[in-house]
Amino acid sequence: MKLSGNRGGITGAYTFTSAQHAFSRIDIRGSYGRLKFQGPSGTSTNIPDLIIETRAVAGVDFAASEHLWLSPYAGIGLRYLYDDLRGHNAANVAVGYRRESIYAYAPLGVTARMRLGDAWVLAPTIEADLFARGRQTTRLSDLGTGTSDVLNSQNRGRGYRGSLMFERDRWSVGAWMDYWHIDSSDVQAGGAYIPENHTRETGVGISYLF
Repeated sequence: MKLSGNRGGITGAYTFTSAQHAFSRIDIRGSYGRLKFQGPSGTSTNIPDLIIETRAVAGVDFAASEHLWLSPYAGIGLRYLYDDLRGHNAANVAVGYRRESIYAYAPLGVTARMRLGDAWVLAPTIEADLFARGRQTTRLSDLGTGTSDVLNSQNRGRGYRGSLMFERDRWSVGAWMDYWHIDSSDVQAGGAYIPENHTRETGVGISYLF
């Protein structure tokens, strides 16, 4: 099955710096969309879908040359996903259910900042997200058939992300991409499991430094 569509979001971050060019940063991101569902049971629209992500990273800034600074970093992150497939068919029978996933992972990346003349700075970032553990709750009780909710563990996966931002004064604008590939989960009673899946987000963003 597949969920696709447009979404909007907001990100906030706070960075601590030191005289030795070390830094640490905490951030949180929320993203919401009303997506299109396509699967064996048919097609549905306006499916509520939410992503919330929070991270804490630490790193160091150092000059690689007169016009190039590198900022490698590492940290920890939590990613929460929710979608609501509940609805009713033509006979007013409940179909679909809610799903919630949470991943713990370790981001490992680097940002480069290159001066483009006197005003603009080009700042690409590449990152690998080392998957630690995941859990998905499938709320089959939403079907009203007496079926219990299922809790599955996910132990293998990988993520990647990158961005290409242009910075000037306190403003930053550019494009970004996030990708996750999560392997199949464990198998619970009755053979219930979460199949291998992937998530891809691409977008443009604009930010202001306070």
